[in-house]
Amino acid sequence: MATTEQREPIRASLDKQPHEVASMFDGVAKRYDLTNTVISGGQDRYWRWATRRALTLRPGERVLDLAAGTGVSTVELGKSGAWCVAADFSQGMLAAGRFRQVPMVAGDAMALPFADDSFDAVTISFGLRNVADIDLALREMLRVTKPGGRVVVCEFSTPVFGPFRTVYMEYLMKALPRVARAVSSNPDAYVYLAESIRAWPNQRRLARRIADAGWDSVQWRDLTGGVVALHRGYKLG
Repeated sequence: MATTEQREPIRASLDKQPHEVASMFDGVAKRYDLTNTVISGGQDRYWRWATRRALTLRPGERVLDLAAGTGVSTVELGKSGAWCVAADFSQGMLAAGRFRQVPMVAGDAMALPFADDSFDAVTISFGLRNVADIDLALREMLRVTKPGGRVVVCEFSTPVFGPFRTVYMEYLMKALPRVARAVSSNPDAYVYLAESIRAWPNQRRLARRIADAGWDSVQWRDLTGGVVALHRGYKLG
């Protein structure tokens, strides 16, 4: 039976007001993981695996998984033997993932509820794009990382092959919302997500912003032809 929330879907705008973004993700929480798998053609599993590999985690290290949603990415990180905590500012997303056996903390990327130098590594997957102040969030991630620690940002990016890039952008704006309508609990949210992906800086521009926030030796690696990029940087000791 349809609920009031479903009849009046919540969709954030590109100015990314925190309360709007949090409410939007609350609205998609119940079927978020399923929807991501469907619209990515199953590539989401590969992207999570690649993120874990890029972090080069060791048993016993402390890792912050920021914008972790329901914690599915945190479970993947935990396969390394590291101690991982999931943080997200959407209470609905955290609630939907409570069945997963990982620590979960409600927290805003722009004001992380952790002490300086708390983590050996910090990662954020498909969440930096939804933060109102990206540069502040990058500085906050730097603050909570130990000297010598690292960050990995996994985010949608710009396909490197021109013809494929054209097809991909067409998919984002037309096909993705239609697919989401079939499987998501709040399909209108995926219109915002498509728009935010298209407006996101390319690989080189994002690398520059990460470096400007204070991270050192920033590099990136393209996944799936540049649909996604992994950016990695280090905090100087």
